[in-house]
Amino acid sequence: MTTGTRPQLDGLLPKDGAGASPVSDVAVALVRSREFCEQLTRNEARNFYYGLRLLPLPRRRSMFALYAYMRLVDDIADEEDGRSAAQREHDLEQWRGETHAVLAGAIPAPPTNGSATATSRGREVWPAFAEMAGQHQLPGRIFDDVIEGQRQDLHPVAFPSFEQLHEYCYRVAGTVGIASIYIWGFSGGEETEKLAIERGLAFQLTNILRDLREDTARGRTYLPADELAAAGVTASDLQRGQGGERFCEMMRLQISRAERFYEKSASLEERIEAESRPTLIAMTEIYRGLLRKISADPQRVLRERVSLSLFSKLSIGWRATRGR
Repeated sequence: MTTGTRPQLDGLLPKDGAGASPVSDVAVALVRSREFCEQLTRNEARNFYYGLRLLPLPRRRSMFALYAYMRLVDDIADEEDGRSAAQREHDLEQWRGETHAVLAGAIPAPPTNGSATATSRGREVWPAFAEMAGQHQLPGRIFDDVIEGQRQDLHPVAFPSFEQLHEYCYRVAGTVGIASIYIWGFSGGEETEKLAIERGLAFQLTNILRDLREDTARGRTYLPADELAAAGVTASDLQRGQGGERFCEMMRLQISRAERFYEKSASLEERIEAESRPTLIAMTEIYRGLLRKISADPQRVLRERVSLSLFSKLSIGWRATRGR
């Protein structure tokens, strides 16, 4: 994949010279794309959105574009719309091709046949995505990794051990950590990238525990099979919502691991540019808050989706700005 390029919006320019000026067409498309990304983030990113609001506008727009991209590729793999696994594979590969094209400087043209495929519905993201990738020089390799992570979700999920789960978490969350620090600004090079990956893994491990009930209902068991077996917990137990001491013991192991990833990445904040730091602090406190609620009652994830109140999220945001 192309790296170190500065994507342009050439694909939006009229080809026949008719109509509005090319500059105005590009500007209108970019404004619409930014609005699309912000609205999608507002509607879907219940935990991220409150942290992203703390960023200055240019970085905030870029994070909206990043979230929208990640959400749309996730929908290609996951959305309940009747597509077969083979069709989803095709759509992911098409999305990969369009991502490469945008990073190389082109914008995919809208479909001309009225198509409403998963990829065509998301094409409004491309101008804002191109702006984001170009401004912040994001490593192109991470988007291939993201798509590979979504491809894993097309088939029944099973991870024999944490080693395989770790690789998956890197693809779907560690990549987001890397992309985010490029947008926020950071020092420390590859060492800081590793810290961002660890923070992303901490978030994803928290998500896996929070979403345990929903995922098992869909036949997805993200927890390592060897650790479930050692605790005497089966996938069927999880699907039935069967708790008990063995379940709690297994959950304490998973919670402890997630906490270690938060602790291992504790120096990340000091490497992030000051104006972006409140966002990272707020997002981390929201996710650690979820983990603490789960820790207080591990069986709660079998009954409901654990969440923080709006007041709690706003309070975390306020404290994050005070601690810049």
